Amino acid sequence: MRPEISKNEPFKGAVQAKSNASHGLRDLFEVGLKDIYWAEKVLTKTLPKMVKNASSPELVNSLKNQLTETHEHVSRLEKIFEATGIAPTAKKCDAMQGILKETNNLIKETDIGMVRDAGIIAADQKVKHYEIATYGTLHAFAKTIGENKAAELLAMNLNEEKKTDAALTGIAMSAINRQAFKADSITNT
Repeated sequence: MRPEISKNEPFKGAVQAKSNASHGLRDLFEVGLKDIYWAEKVLTKTLPKMVKNASSPELVNSLKNQLTETHEHVSRLEKIFEATGIAPTAKKCDAMQGILKETNNLIKETDIGMVRDAGIIAADQKVKHYEIATYGTLHAFAKTIGENKAAELLAMNLNEEKKTDAALTGIAMSAINRQAFKADSITNT
């Protein structure tokens, strides 16, 4: 027996494709590249705001390093556009926009200190996980469609995102989460 689909579900059966819909894997690759290009360019503007709102020197340093790395990711993406003959245009990334809106709200709703830092790390890791998923998918697409130079550059971005995610976990677990919990315990007693 099939489960009943709620009227509130966003997808109800087959969806009619747009007239300009992607028709092949190369089309999906192109859309994905333009999407992550937008996301990385927006991050170059967002990371400085995160730096200004972080208090832990270790987190501030990590965010500054990420900013440098993000500029390099943009540069690599531009090399990929050139190597593949795809126009280097950004396509608004709704997923990243949502994550960054949530990040901005979190910063507004917390006082500066370890609780905010823990929130910034959590938000930043959401960004990293989105980037890891996107770069992993694009890397697989590039290999499949024979775009070896693109695959090589995408693998570099992917590996850097994974390392940054692991470093953020280390920062959170080394002290920030405990200090945030301690600060929370003090204010709630």
